[in-house]
Amino acid sequence: MHRIAARSTTALFTAALVAALLGSAPASAAPAGSSPPTRQVEAFAEDGSISRVQAPSVSPFVAAPAQGVAPVRGDGDVTPLVRGGDPATKLDVVVIGDGYAAQEQQKFLTDAAEKWREVTAVEPYATYRGLFNVWAVSAVSPESGVTGDPDQATVRHTALGSYFWCDGVERLLCVDEKAVERYAAKAPQADLVLVVANSAKYGGAGYNDVTSPLGYEGIATVAGGNAKSGQIAVHETGHSLGKLADEYAYDGQGTYQGDEPAEANISTLTADRMRQQGTKWSRWLGQTSPDGGTVGAYEGGGYYPTGLYRPTENSIMRSLGREFNLPGREAMIAGFYRHAKPLTSPTAEGSWLTAADRLTVDLPVPGTRLRWFLDGRELPRLSGRTALDLADLKLTGPRIRPHLLTAVATDPTPAVADPTLRADLTASLSWLVTR
Repeated sequence: MHRIAARSTTALFTAALVAALLGSAPASAAPAGSSPPTRQVEAFAEDGSISRVQAPSVSPFVAAPAQGVAPVRGDGDVTPLVRGGDPATKLDVVVIGDGYAAQEQQKFLTDAAEKWREVTAVEPYATYRGLFNVWAVSAVSPESGVTGDPDQATVRHTALGSYFWCDGVERLLCVDEKAVERYAAKAPQADLVLVVANSAKYGGAGYNDVTSPLGYEGIATVAGGNAKSGQIAVHETGHSLGKLADEYAYDGQGTYQGDEPAEANISTLTADRMRQQGTKWSRWLGQTSPDGGTVGAYEGGGYYPTGLYRPTENSIMRSLGREFNLPGREAMIAGFYRHAKPLTSPTAEGSWLTAADRLTVDLPVPGTRLRWFLDGRELPRLSGRTALDLADLKLTGPRIRPHLLTAVATDPTPAVADPTLRADLTASLSWLVTR
């Protein structure tokens, strides 16, 4: 597989090279002679291959704030693209536009909705889309488009400073992390952050080592007008939500000599040893995987060609345009439920209700099982009912005595085989009910 070799140039040389190729930096860029902070990011080639490179955390193309001028109308506006429910019970995705001028904000909303559609066309997103809120944050740029599109000579200063040719890689689309943080903070909550650039040029980046005080882990950048760029976001959420390792390797990296990795999709164990020890993806061995082929132990992964094994030949954690393999899909579902709940209700838990009230609950995931309990005893006749007239409980006893009504929801998906992960697939809500 084609690989883009990681650069060994210093961060200072990288910043100077970018500035020389793409134009001078505004006053907000790092001072001359200083070394901007850098981090490892992922780059995505047009053939679907993935590599890691070193990139600056700051961008020389962030538009400098205008002094003494009123804020641009619409800048920072938040539009709910998907409102699934209370952010406390949902996984909140924040989509921020860059390179969209004031008159292009509707175009941004259209591009943002299309990127989310591309993400949710992939399992397990397709099944679990009810667990999400999606917030679009408008970042009004003084110029339309982004630096490096269509060529290296093109310079545009934008709200987030997006630019191609980052670290000398044409398809690597970098941003200014602090600018992203400022806009992400405007959403009600941020569990995932996706930057959509106003460009049809294929490209993006994966900042999977970012940990924000706002709660999100990682940033994915994509081109809003490119039909293939949504796959970049899917791969990146494999890291941020699924805590999955990359399954690709570099020639010449050598043999892995370390301890057993924590990630669910790479291991030092062969299939036989995994089966004997009952660890990692042993429960999936021999099963047909949605990314093609059979789950086993395929050598090469975690950047090492030898010494580490991956579950399948080629999942989306190895190259774009693929599906998650079975262990990866399981990890993604577990990641969804770290942020979202399988059971919600518009009536606050713990509320005091009477027999005259009507209670409703929501099951965002198809196939979720719902059971009802009154004072600890199950009411089988109410199983599966998401709306109850509380008079149907036929309460007895003193009118002032409260009864405890509990709803318990469980996602029985066969896509989660690890019993230690299944605890997060059940949730309960309780209320006090009097006659």
